[in-house]
Amino acid sequence: MRKIWNRVLPYLKNKYILTFLIFFVWMMFLDSHNLVDRFLSIRRLNRMEEEKEYYLKRIEKDSARMNELKTDRENLEKFAREQYLMKKEDEDIFIIEFED
Repeated sequence: MRKIWNRVLPYLKNKYILTFLIFFVWMMFLDSHNLVDRFLSIRRLNRMEEEKEYYLKRIEKDSARMNELKTDRENLEKFAREQYLMKKEDEDIFIIEFED
């Protein structure tokens, strides 16, 4: 340990290297816009952009489905039967569930 310290100490006495080390530590950890927070923000931004893309595709798909339901009476009836288990007066519904 003493050998390492003896080799590092002359460099730490250099005011430029010492200034650079202090600046580096300040920018990495202490500044309000430090590099760690910056990397985390970039990663969060990328994740949010992926979510945005997913939701835009989902909105497009749902809008097409809504338009289809609004324009075609048969599709609306089929949707109501499948999703909400609606039935006509003279019908019985049997639900069959399969185990995976």
